[in-house]
Amino acid sequence: MENKYISVTKIFTFDSAHRLENYDGDCKNLHGHTYKLEVTVTGKPDYRGMVVDFNDLKKITKEKIIDKLDHKYLNEIFTFNTTCENMVIWIFNELNNAINHRDYFLKKIKLWETPTSYAEVSC
Repeated sequence: MENKYISVTKIFTFDSAHRLENYDGDCKNLHGHTYKLEVTVTGKPDYRGMVVDFNDLKKITKEKIIDKLDHKYLNEIFTFNTTCENMVIWIFNELNNAINHRDYFLKKIKLWETPTSYAEVSC
């Protein structure tokens, strides 16, 4: 088989509370979300035909992101305003640092704040 670059995605959910600073809408008040996180990596399939073992991607994401944010008050964790945009950049940087020495690379992070709203960063 041809050894082309392939993107694979693993999806996670976590629940967190936060409030937005310098914001005049309802989200200035304490509220929560069930976030959906899509982690996409790209690489060439290895001898097994896999870009990454989904279990390995799950372990990295759980350790670096989910365990830190799930059922937490985000304003106590971050020094930045906890917008979806700021959070997706933080998540991308954390995961990129964790996988940059592997045979695949982080392609895209998509963070859904609600079922109809998300922020995305990609390289």
